[in-house]
Amino acid sequence: MKTVSAVTLDETDRRMIRALQGDGRITNADLARTVNLSESACLRRLRALESAGVISRYAAIINERAVGLPISVFVTVTLSSQSEAMLTAFETAIATVPQVVECYLMTGGSDYLLRLVVRDVDDLERVHSKELTRIPGVTRVSSSVAMRTVVKRGALPV
Repeated sequence: MKTVSAVTLDETDRRMIRALQGDGRITNADLARTVNLSESACLRRLRALESAGVISRYAAIINERAVGLPISVFVTVTLSSQSEAMLTAFETAIATVPQVVECYLMTGGSDYLLRLVVRDVDDLERVHSKELTRIPGVTRVSSSVAMRTVVKRGALPV
């Protein structure tokens, strides 16, 4: 993932971002009206936010249950070494596992925190035994199944 430095945003930029987080398919004309800009000025600002990496992409938010992936599992992974080569090898391998929807390099007792989405316990067992534990350097995998989502925001507090 590309590293992006913090960008200075004014209140109009923040209003644009909030509007886009609420509706990523909003037309430029509607966005311009929402933030009180001309369409051309709005489009220029939008392109500047994209170029600066503030807006990295546009996506649809899919209901996990509706597509047959009702179980979220949080997995901690510990590697045998934290060498750059070992971290890079793990990150390359984990990026190929489709059930891994988030992966974070962590401080503390484990090296990585993953969030997986799976169909059922059998699917989790398959991913655990056939994917995660077979990545070279993995020494420990610990899983916790989420019983219920309490807070899940798609929008940042800008």
